[in-house]
Amino acid sequence: MKEILLCIKEIVGDSNVRVNEPMKMHTTFKIGGPADYYVTPVNKEQLKRLIELFNEEKIAFYIIGNGSNLLVSDEGYRGAIIQLYDKFSGYEIVSACDDSDKVRVKALAGMSLIKLGRELAENSLTGFEFASGIPGSLGGAVVMNAGAYGGEIKDVIISATVLDRLGNEMLLTNDELELGYRTSVVAKKDLIVTEVELEFKKGDKEEIKKNMMELSRRRIDKQPLEYPSAGSTFKRPEGYFAGKLIEDAGLKGYAVGGAKVSDKHAGFVVNVGRATAKDVISLTDNVSEKVFEQFGVKLELEVKKLGF
Repeated sequence: MKEILLCIKEIVGDSNVRVNEPMKMHTTFKIGGPADYYVTPVNKEQLKRLIELFNEEKIAFYIIGNGSNLLVSDEGYRGAIIQLYDKFSGYEIVSACDDSDKVRVKALAGMSLIKLGRELAENSLTGFEFASGIPGSLGGAVVMNAGAYGGEIKDVIISATVLDRLGNEMLLTNDELELGYRTSVVAKKDLIVTEVELEFKKGDKEEIKKNMMELSRRRIDKQPLEYPSAGSTFKRPEGYFAGKLIEDAGLKGYAVGGAKVSDKHAGFVVNVGRATAKDVISLTDNVSEKVFEQFGVKLELEVKKLGF
């Protein structure tokens, strides 16, 4: 283990790797045991070298952004967590013709959706307001084709630069990304997003900010933002809304240990105090079973599980 640690430090530096790092510190659920290695590369070359090292040493590795759609087991993760977030972020405007109302922007996968939304608003670019309050990274948003309030990543993305599990690089167009409801070819083939090119329209800065504030107000009113969670817990079943099914089943407020179906929005499972991953799994299994018994609809987790 010491030799591997030295190799990782040689690639990313001492300050960008930790050993036996509690994953509850790096997920929005605030749940999760220790990862053997927790690494934060700052550029694509470091990422490629890490992938090469872990493949050579047969060490499992998993990529996370802000950890906002993730449930890590209480036992943690035997392998390396590679986080692409604040240290792997940044953006640039790559085209802005005066005679066109369309503008292209390139951003690294670790860019916060909230930060990117603010930057686009300051540059009077519209089309990203729907994502400007989602607490995740751009790369993660591409993986699951994140969407809200009538908008989706597929509506604004031109292409994404990705790596496969061997570190080979590819450029995938919007069509090649196969973006669907909470899925993409990135998720299906376990690819790693490193950079994204997006296209927006020029707009009125004050109108954009006004729209963002309205969407923020709606989130605050409807979502249990006062508690740690992994966001929407279940995928939307075709023809139904998961939250309504759960509420109609009488499960609003249902709790197991420190995990609870939100009193504010039944589509969210929240950590009301020292919840464990075991609590969450028990709760979601029970909710899914009871909803199926009453309505014949099978709920599928939207939250990704790791280390189980």
